[in-house]
Amino acid sequence: MDALPGVLHQRAQGTLHLSFKRRGATVLDGLRQEGCLKARFPRIEHGAWAGAVTLNSSGGVASGDALNIAVTAGPGTRATVASQAAERFYRALPGTPPARVSTVLNVAPGAALEWLPQESILFDRCAVRRRLSVDLEGDAWFLGVEQIVFGRTAMGEAVREAGFRDLIEVRRDGRLLLHDAIRLDGPVQAVLDRPAAGGGARAVATLVHAAGDAEQKLDALRDALAGQEAGASAWNGLLVARIVATDGACLRAAVMAGLGALRAARPLPRVWFC
Repeated sequence: MDALPGVLHQRAQGTLHLSFKRRGATVLDGLRQEGCLKARFPRIEHGAWAGAVTLNSSGGVASGDALNIAVTAGPGTRATVASQAAERFYRALPGTPPARVSTVLNVAPGAALEWLPQESILFDRCAVRRRLSVDLEGDAWFLGVEQIVFGRTAMGEAVREAGFRDLIEVRRDGRLLLHDAIRLDGPVQAVLDRPAAGGGARAVATLVHAAGDAEQKLDALRDALAGQEAGASAWNGLLVARIVATDGACLRAAVMAGLGALRAARPLPRVWFC
């Protein structure tokens, strides 16, 4: 259904600020939640880090929505932030601005933060501008994943056209380590079908790990991703892997295998299995 002239559509606005501090163990230091963005704090499982689960009560992201998340891990903390479920980015109405999603992660010296949202599911003709900025200080440790699914294949969906721009930036002490940009405007499915782009893939993921020993984990990650359509590289204390798959289920299996190689024996957040 197209937008009617002069009709203003209700749009979701959400702000979520989380911070953690160390008080014997890692505990919540600050929480600010406005609009559709919320955070919940499930019981910590044995062997897991303290953390939070984010949720978007609007039920999905439409054109014109604006979501802003900021997470700060204070000195010496260990925290994992996951999302309650896969996020859906719906078709944009003609003439409406794109949805904008901004996430800023700050990790203090001696701290470790995991950013483990579940999949982002894109719908045909969606319009999205998304940015993830990671600022590390000193010897801060970081592990993050972003998963993008181009339509639910089990539902017969396809993303033939879209306006999708995604940016991941990682800095340590202000120095840029990674600038990873994806721009898919127009015939998305045709681009993904190209052998040099997706080779027919309908789901992609990026794993990013920044740590003093990140390069030493490269072989273990490659072994975990053996048999998958994936590649990994490491340099200057940074490890990056890209995974492509035919659908979201295959992508998730590969991502979980990759995370297993980087997270030792810590359990994945329970919401990943719901």
